[in-house]
Order: sequence, then structure tokens, then C-alpha cells
Amino acid sequence: MNLESLFRPSARTDIPQINPGDTVSVKFRISEAGRERSQIFHGIVIRKRPASFTVRQIFQGVGVERTFSLNSPLLEEVKVLQHGRVRRAKLYYLRGLSGRKTRAKIRAK
Repeated sequence: MNLESLFRPSARTDIPQINPGDTVSVKFRISEAGRERSQIFHGIVIRKRPASFTVRQIFQGVGVERTFSLNSPLLEEVKVLQHGRVRRAKLYYLRGLSGRKTRAKIRAK
């Protein structure tokens, strides 16, 4: 056992393969007023990095983005609801769109 392997975070195996354009449901723990509860964030993945991913959802007409760390202990579950077919790695252009234009085409398996 070397020193580098002790400090490198181990990759989680319970998280499915996600790509930009996928519609995901992320369940994570948040703490409010000394209590912990689970919350679900449902949206489209607009950015994927080696250690994190960013999900965007529209809530009451306002765009909300949240970045999740892949190795966070607060991350409980990630479900891929549908795979999107996109041509870009970063979907920042969705910030300027609204309504049905923000939907990604569904990728056939």
C-alpha cells in the first residue's frame, strides 16, 4: 500500500454512467435546523467532469443549477430517467432557451 492510494478518493460503483443531455433524478441529503432529510433534484445534465456533474432544472419559471460531487457521502442515489442525444459536451446554451426547446432528443438504445 503506497501513500498515494490512501489519499485518492475511491470511485463509487453505485452511480450509473451519466452523460450531458441525460435526464437524471438525484437524491441527496441536506441538513436544515439540525435535522437531515433527503431531497430529490430532477433535471438535465449540462456538464460532466471527472469528479462532478451539473444538473439544471426549471422551478417555477426560474432555472436552477446544482453541481454534485461524485464522491460525496451526501449523494444517496442517481437515476438516469432517459438518455439524451446531444452534440456538445457542455450544454450551456440551454440557459438561454425556455419551454420545450430545452428538451434533448431521446437516444435510442
